[in-house]
Amino acid sequence: MKKSNNPIFSDLSTYSPKSTISFYKKVFGWSFYDYHDYYSAYAGTSQVAGLYETPQKFKQMRMPHFWMTYIQVNNVDQTVNIAQSNGGIIELQEEIKEFGKIALIRDIQGAGFTIYEGDKLANARTKNTPNTLIWNELHVSELKPVLAFYASIFNWRFNQTNSYFVEVYNENNEHIADILEIPNNMKGKYEYWISTFAVKDLKSSSKKIIENGGSLIIDEGKRKLFTDNSHQAFFYISETY
Repeated sequence: MKKSNNPIFSDLSTYSPKSTISFYKKVFGWSFYDYHDYYSAYAGTSQVAGLYETPQKFKQMRMPHFWMTYIQVNNVDQTVNIAQSNGGIIELQEEIKEFGKIALIRDIQGAGFTIYEGDKLANARTKNTPNTLIWNELHVSELKPVLAFYASIFNWRFNQTNSYFVEVYNENNEHIADILEIPNNMKGKYEYWISTFAVKDLKSSSKKIIENGGSLIIDEGKRKLFTDNSHQAFFYISETY
């Protein structure tokens, strides 16, 4: 069955899994299952995210803790070739037995994302289920260059609503993501994909995040941007409707 090049999953790279797991257990009520040092996060019986310790080579590069967006594709090898020919950097490409193929790609401005080929990784995104992933978006310092890049590798279409905000549509004309141009003095020096998680009550969830060592970065009213207790990994929470 043909895939639609949609974001389907997010996982977290952290220097300190034990501390990070404790934070997300308290904030979202997740339980974690450890399989060869990869921690699958569950809300009830559904896997909602993942977590792993940052590889040593990325620690040496002083990469921050970060949430990674996964995009499901039909053919990893073909997508990698197109990404490379359009200026993308391939950080990792491998086939994992009984799981599928993955590749970690950096776009032309440096934002990292993972592509996945296979059927073992279920789509963890929901419309508005509490404590699950509901949205993925890209924050960059310049819009125009990345639009051409993502259009070439995923055949995405775009609706630019103003000078800094673009809606992303797949081949089925489904709105699947957003791309925002944000100055570095607001978003920091990195370009990144960011994940949004649903919560039942924005006020009480915000309180839990702060009490457990997270930091409020931006309050947009209907949703809020936080870091977790690493003070580096960004994520949004948004109230269910």
